[in-house]
Amino acid sequence: MRDLYADSLARASFTTIMLSIASVLALSLGVVGIYGVMTHVVARRIREIGIRAALGAKPRELARLFLVHGLKISGVGIAVGLVMTAALGRLMSSLLFRVEPLDASAYGVAIGVIVVAAVLASYLPARRAAAIDPVETLRAE
Repeated sequence: MRDLYADSLARASFTTIMLSIASVLALSLGVVGIYGVMTHVVARRIREIGIRAALGAKPRELARLFLVHGLKISGVGIAVGLVMTAALGRLMSSLLFRVEPLDASAYGVAIGVIVVAAVLASYLPARRAAAIDPVETLRAE
């Protein structure tokens, strides 16, 4: 009976493992993407950052500016993802055990993980922006 039970769950277990691997890869690509975009934004706005710092902006304010920008980018992704998940959730309901397709706690945990990943991906470029020396930046222009 145990073998019969294990065989009946083998396909669902395999599918769940493959979807878990795909989701970790997707999250990793998202983190790399946000990091790349934020690094590019900081590099393009070095002169502006130098001027803001010369006019009295604190490093914490500069870092916050770029962290908020990274969260806005991820907010758009979260909104699109929620709409797609709600639309496609019923198709995957056969793979869900003890979880409804529109389970609020599962959505909350997923959004929390994505927000934490977005903050981590935006942190290094934001820290780099906060550390820009206004004198060196303006002298280079």
